[in-house]
Amino acid sequence: MSNSLAGKTVLVTGANGGLGEQFVAQALERGAGKVYAAARTPRQWEDARVQPLTLDITNPDDVSRAVATASDVDLLVNNAGIAPEGDLISGPEEDLRTVFETNFFGMLRVANAFSPVLAANGGGTMLNILSTAGWLNIPTGYAASKAAAWSATNALRTALREQGTHVIGLQVGMIDTPMTVRWDVPKVSAESVVAQAYDAVVDGTIEVLADDTTRELKARLSLKAEELYPWLDEQLAAFVP
Repeated sequence: MSNSLAGKTVLVTGANGGLGEQFVAQALERGAGKVYAAARTPRQWEDARVQPLTLDITNPDDVSRAVATASDVDLLVNNAGIAPEGDLISGPEEDLRTVFETNFFGMLRVANAFSPVLAANGGGTMLNILSTAGWLNIPTGYAASKAAAWSATNALRTALREQGTHVIGLQVGMIDTPMTVRWDVPKVSAESVVAQAYDAVVDGTIEVLADDTTRELKARLSLKAEELYPWLDEQLAAFVP
């Protein structure tokens, strides 16, 4: 594997999850000088380059403390997110707000808080983990929150262009992690997703389409609604128990 992250200081939110662990591990393999492994309840890591960091992205005080601690970051990986079981767009408003507080407001809170840090460290890179659920007609708060996060990611790219920050949106479908264990559908490996994401950090890609399903879906988004949404309904049938 290329040492394409040599000397970089990386912060990964949601570092304890299946995808987060890969972001930490592959950053080290690619030569990162330091990795802040951020989570609500940090764990210990064997590599001395990993610094555990307490960070609940829904807590503004936690985010402020993280900024003060990790003032040397030049690569921010916005990975933390939730996909609660039983999540429905028609569900209680309180439940929907909980999903949005993490997947949209939490992500945006971290992005905005660390933007000045990235600017001070030469511009750096912001990598936001999105989901094709945001392009699909899935009746969940998760899908709606990821659609909002996609929009925010594209807006951040424009807002941070002058300070030289490279903003990447990582779009992916089902990843083989503990979060998706209840779905019996084709999945892509976390290792593959993270490898593609870190390649984009180096080569200047602004949107990563990390699996075949995602690439096919993106190619169909320009279809007339009368063609697109019936096709999407067919794809979503696989997720109906």
